[in-house]
Amino acid sequence: MTNPVYCAVDTADKDHARALAARVAGRVGGIKLGLEFFMANGREGVATVAGESGVPVFLDLKLHDIPNTVAGAVRALAACPYDILTVHAGGGSDMMRAAKDAARPGAKVVGVTVLTSMDEYDLAATGVIGTPADQVRRLAVLAQGAGLDGIVCSAHEVAAMRAAWPEGVFIVPGIRPAGSDIGDQKRVMTPREAMAAGASILVVGRPITGADDPGAAADAIFQSLCQSL
Repeated sequence: MTNPVYCAVDTADKDHARALAARVAGRVGGIKLGLEFFMANGREGVATVAGESGVPVFLDLKLHDIPNTVAGAVRALAACPYDILTVHAGGGSDMMRAAKDAARPGAKVVGVTVLTSMDEYDLAATGVIGTPADQVRRLAVLAQGAGLDGIVCSAHEVAAMRAAWPEGVFIVPGIRPAGSDIGDQKRVMTPREAMAAGASILVVGRPITGADDPGAAADAIFQSLCQSL
């Protein structure tokens, strides 16, 4: 099976990111570089880590602005070697469509729905009525209609989304192997459970990056998936 495990390299330290990427290269399906890394190191930093690791890069910037601004930001990333890019689905159909139109040829653009650090009470505080699943469903419909390749959602919503959008790419953060500390995540699931529910890509951070041997930790997660499937 294709390795669906992407290691979340969440650091502003380029040398630390390079070292982590080197230790998991060949043992994960890709690496995720987020806003913290990008703000500190920019496009050049992404290019360095991507070139040295040789694995696909999920650039998790969660862009969210008016359509013209987001399109301009995505065009500015043209020389940045990303394979997947995120925008906030809450930015609306026109914004998502503009991002997809401006993306690198062959790159996937996916819409972030509800952050895995949020629950129903957090949504209510922002004026969104209903459960996280309700909001994910609404935003997934918008993302699909805007021509995006898929969405980011928690494993708790992915089964319903897979049924409604069979060809979609479903990126699932908040993945924690059994017994792991969930940290600041509120809607989590084990790797096996998430894959069984229909996830395409599993984003795993601290259980890999915080291990004494990140490569071995990544291997263990992938092997557990191979055994279960």
